[in-house]
Amino acid sequence: MRATWLLLLLVGTASGQALPGTGPLTRTGDLAAHMVDGMHRYLDDRLAAYGKSSQRTPGTRQDLLRIIGAVDSRVPNGAPVVDMPVDGSPVLAQGSGYDVFAVRWPVLDGVEAEGLLLKPRGAPRAHAVALPDADWTPEMLAGLAAGLPGQQQFARRLAESGFQVLVPALIDRSDEFSGKEGVGWTNQPHREFIFRMAYEMGRHIIGYEVQKVLAAVDWLSRQAGERPVGVFGYGEGGLLALYSAAVDERIAATVVSGYFGPRQPVWQEPIYRSVWSQLPGFGDAELAALVRPRTLIIEASPHPAVSGPPPERTGRRTAAPGRLITPPLDAVREEFLRARSHYEAQGAAGRVALVEGGPASGDALNAFAQALAPGTKFAVSETPPQLLARPTDVRARQRRQHLQLVEHVQGLVRKAEFTRRDFWAKADFSSLDGYRRQLWEEVIGRMPGATEPLAAETRLIYDTPSFRGYETVLPVWQHVYAYGVLLVPKDLKPGERRPVVVCQHGLEGRPQFLIDPPDARREEVYRRFAARLAERGFIVFAPQNPYIGGERFRSLLRKSHPLKLSLFSFIIGQHDRTLTWLRSLPFVDAERIGFYGLSYGGKTAMRVPSLLPGYALSICSADFNEWIWKITSVDHRFSYMYTVEYDMLEFNLGNTFNYAEMAWLISPRPFMVERGHRDGVGIDEWVAYEYARVQRKYADLKIPDRTEIEYFDGPHRIHGEGTFRFLHRHLNWPEPEVRR
Repeated sequence: MRATWLLLLLVGTASGQALPGTGPLTRTGDLAAHMVDGMHRYLDDRLAAYGKSSQRTPGTRQDLLRIIGAVDSRVPNGAPVVDMPVDGSPVLAQGSGYDVFAVRWPVLDGVEAEGLLLKPRGAPRAHAVALPDADWTPEMLAGLAAGLPGQQQFARRLAESGFQVLVPALIDRSDEFSGKEGVGWTNQPHREFIFRMAYEMGRHIIGYEVQKVLAAVDWLSRQAGERPVGVFGYGEGGLLALYSAAVDERIAATVVSGYFGPRQPVWQEPIYRSVWSQLPGFGDAELAALVRPRTLIIEASPHPAVSGPPPERTGRRTAAPGRLITPPLDAVREEFLRARSHYEAQGAAGRVALVEGGPASGDALNAFAQALAPGTKFAVSETPPQLLARPTDVRARQRRQHLQLVEHVQGLVRKAEFTRRDFWAKADFSSLDGYRRQLWEEVIGRMPGATEPLAAETRLIYDTPSFRGYETVLPVWQHVYAYGVLLVPKDLKPGERRPVVVCQHGLEGRPQFLIDPPDARREEVYRRFAARLAERGFIVFAPQNPYIGGERFRSLLRKSHPLKLSLFSFIIGQHDRTLTWLRSLPFVDAERIGFYGLSYGGKTAMRVPSLLPGYALSICSADFNEWIWKITSVDHRFSYMYTVEYDMLEFNLGNTFNYAEMAWLISPRPFMVERGHRDGVGIDEWVAYEYARVQRKYADLKIPDRTEIEYFDGPHRIHGEGTFRFLHRHLNWPEPEVRR
C-alpha cells in the first residue's frame, strides 16, 4: 500500500488533485477568513450555551479577588486625611446638616484614593460609599458641580438624610494622560491604559478600584457606634459596588444602578471591563449569589452611553473599540431572576429586589436607607451645599490617581523577575508538567481535544521542479479547522521518512507568503523560507494562524477571555491536530518535526512547542524579547502599550512566564533565536538580557550545544543562515553541499 502511495506521489498528479490518501478539498473562497469565522461561530455557541443555563454555580471569593487582581495587601489602619485649602479652613463646603471635606485615604503602597467626605454634624445614621460613574466626579454627586439633576446627586441626598458618605473619584474615560511625554500618546481611555499593563501583571482596573472601596469600608467599619456600611453605585460605580459587595461581607446593603445584566455581550463593551475566566462562575447573578443574604437592590436604570473610546487624532490612536448601551429590560429581569433564585435557596428572597427607574430613584434610595437605618425619611433640601473654599482641581486629582496606578503596575513589572524566580523556585527540570499545565490552563486557556474526525482534505496548488505543494484542511472542532500548505520534495525515495519543518507566518500573513510571495515587501520579510527549506529536502508545512483580518480576529480574544480562553487556545489545538496528521504520513519521521516562526509566528514558536512535545525543536525569529517589558513598558515607543495589538494580553503572565521560562519548557529540546539588529520589535539589549537566562539554563542542564542565538545586520525579517544550519544539525538532515 505504501509503495503504491509513494509511486503516485513520485509520478505526480494533475493540477488541483488531492494528495494521495486524502480527500479532495472542495472548499472555496478565502479559507483563512472562513477559518476565523468558524472560530467566531464556535465562541458564539459557547457564549449562547452559557446564556441558556438557568442556574450556574458561583465561584469563590478567593478566585474572584484573583481574577480582578485585588490581591495586594491594603495599608493597615488607614484613615482619610483632609486636604487643607490655601485659606486654612478644613471645610470645603456646607450643606443642610453636614459638612463636606476634600479627603484622601491610603489604599496600597504608593496608591491613595481621593474624593469627598460628607459628614453629618451629629452622629451618622449609617455609613455609605457612593460610587459615581467613571465620567462623573464626586463633586457632581455631592451637588458641588454642574452636570447632574438634584435627584441623581445621591451622595448629597444620603448626607441630607443623616448618612456619613465617602465618595471616591474613579479613573475616567478621557485619554489626556494615556501615554508619556517624550515617548508617545494614545487615545486609550485612562481605564484602558491602566487595564492593559495591569492585566499582564495579574491586576485589573476593577481590582484597583475595588481596593479603594474596601479601604473606605476598612475605615468606616472602625467608626464609633458600629453602624452598618453600604455601597451605592451607578454605571462604572455600579459595577464596582457589585464586585465590592461580592468580596466583602462587611457591606450590609448594596445598590447597583446602571449596571446589571447578562455578561455574554461583555466582549462588545470597553476592553477594561474584560475579566479573565469571568464566565460562568462570576456573571452578575453569580456575583449576587456571593452578596447573599445581605441586601442587594438592582436598579434597572439607563446605563451610561459610551459610543467608543475618545476619537482618533494625530498622535493619538490605538484604543480598542467598545461601547456601553442599556441592555433590554427583559435581559436585566432575566439575570435578576437568576440572582433571586440564589437568594431563595437561602431563604433570603426578601433581601434582593429589582426596581426600575433612576438612576438614584426614590425607590432605590429608600430601599437602601431602610436596609441600613430603618425609619430613615428623605427630606431633600432645595439648596445645594455652599462652597467655603476653592474647589478641588479635578484635573490634577485625576492625573494623580492615574499616575499612581501606572507607577504601581510599573513597580510590579520591575519586581517581576523576582516574583517569577519564586514561582519557579521548586521546579524539577526532569519533569515540568505542572508548569506546562499552569501556562496552558491558567494563562493561555485550554481547549478540549479535537472533536472532529481526522479527515484531511487537500488539493495541489504548487508544482515546482523541487516540490509539490498541497493546500490542506484538517477539521478540529465544530466550525473550526486547521488550514495550511504542505510542501513535499520530489526526490523522496520509497520507504524514506524525512524531517518536517513547520514554518509559521507573522501578523496578517498567509502560508503562501512563505512560498511564493505576492510582492517585494513580503519577499523581503519572508524570503521564501518555506520554499527554500523544501528545496533543501525538508518536508514543510506552513499553517495558517488566525491572526488575520484586523479587528475581526482581535474580537476573538474579546469573546475568549471571559470563557478562560485566548487566541492561542485555538492555535495550540490546531497545531496539535496538525502534528497528529503529519505523524500519520508515511514519508514523515515523527521524531523530527521542527518549528520555525517569524514575528507573530515567533510568539507561536514560544508558546506552542513549550506545550506540545511533538515539536522536536523551536526557532523564534523576529520576536524574542524581554516580553513582559515589551507588553507593559510606558518608557519605550515600541511597547505594546502604544500599539493597536491588545490581542497580546495574557492574564498574570508577568508573574509566571517570560520568554526565558517558556524556553525552559521547550528544554531539553533545541531552541534558537534569530534577531536582526535593526528589528523595531525591540532592542538587542533586551533580547540579549532575556536570552542569557535561556543560555544559562541550558548550560545548567549540561546541554549548552542545544541552544544558540544569531544576530544579523538587518530589520524585521527572516535571515535564514544560522537557523538553516540549526535545522539541518538538530533534525539530522544533510546540508545541500554534503547531500548525496
